[in-house]
Amino acid sequence: MIFANGKLLPDSERKNIIAHLEREINAVRMGPPLEAGTVVAAVDALGKRLAGGEFDRLLAQFLPPNVTLGDLLPLLTRGAIQVKLAAELGPDPFGDRDFPKTTARVLPLGTLLHIAPGNMPGLPVYTALEGLLTGNVNLVKLPRGDKGLSLAAFRLLTEQEPRLAPYLYGFDLPSGETGPLKGLAALADGVVTWGGEGAVAAVRAIAPPGCKLIEWGHRLSFAYLSGYEDKQAELSALAQHIVETNQRLCSSCQVIFLDTERREEAEAFCGEFLPILESAARRPGAGARATLSGYTALLERAVEGRSAGERLYQGRGCSLILRSDRELELSPMEGNVLVKCLPQRELFSALRREKGRLQTAGLICAPGKRGELTRLLARAGLTRITRAGTLSASFPGEAHDGEYPLRRYLRVVDVEG
Repeated sequence: MIFANGKLLPDSERKNIIAHLEREINAVRMGPPLEAGTVVAAVDALGKRLAGGEFDRLLAQFLPPNVTLGDLLPLLTRGAIQVKLAAELGPDPFGDRDFPKTTARVLPLGTLLHIAPGNMPGLPVYTALEGLLTGNVNLVKLPRGDKGLSLAAFRLLTEQEPRLAPYLYGFDLPSGETGPLKGLAALADGVVTWGGEGAVAAVRAIAPPGCKLIEWGHRLSFAYLSGYEDKQAELSALAQHIVETNQRLCSSCQVIFLDTERREEAEAFCGEFLPILESAARRPGAGARATLSGYTALLERAVEGRSAGERLYQGRGCSLILRSDRELELSPMEGNVLVKCLPQRELFSALRREKGRLQTAGLICAPGKRGELTRLLARAGLTRITRAGTLSASFPGEAHDGEYPLRRYLRVVDVEG
């Protein structure tokens, strides 16, 4: 399906839509600018209608079982968006700035092509909202697993505020169809891409010269344990986080690092944490999937000759895989967590080996060590440092991978008086 001009259209209309898109975009961009206040008011009004249950039956068709409307609503309020605007762009984000000989005017980048991710429901809508808040025309290439959620959200948003319709397009394009994607990229002043190195390289190949490439690449996150404040509560919160995210987000815990070099301490931890993780993982369908993922990962490494010193702690619907190296890496996911020893004195150097791929550290430690470890993690390159169970939580005013996204979707024009 396609979303264009406030309407859902069949794929058969794609060629015609793209053929006339440049003319339509030019007409929009020559007209009055889209004010951030218009977007804020529309999102806030729609959020209130969602909270009131008006669209419960519609949303039930699209939201996955592990995602509730309550997870999304905090982002859809006037207060949350105003905090985001102020944090990222300052108290007067779109006001002119006068200098002795010139005036600096903040304008939208222009037209953004968003190649949206599918690892979390709602992300295509969220990236489009960031583009709308900065006054850009947004062309959204939807991920394969979207299943209509974003298109439904675009329709509701433009019905709430018809002035947004000319600024928002959605295309359910297969990734292999590079022709239409090149056509969209040719219209863009910036391409927003979410993905790993392969995805970014593919975007570079289709982006025209001079088009700004805005990358939100894959990142790795972990938990670091160096003592406790409340052992049972913190381990339970970490286990719940692992299960709820299925370790599919950039902020999901892939590795649990222990502040020790003694393997026997790591073995004792695995024996203690496995029942806690099992308790969190008691949900339908989880057991077989997690068991298969855990055993498959172990078998693959055995075939490659890299499994020396590994031990699998298999639970129901989850597993712990104890490894002897000290590297941050992607886990088998689906509730299968890597456990490694990493004493504090080696923490910085180990993390620097993954510079550019670091995101969140869930820090579990004795109260007196939190300040020291936080400073160490921040200097190593982490962009979020949280408590045990909130690695993937959203916070008002938070940055994205160490940057404020809205700044990247704007440009400054210097005008001589």
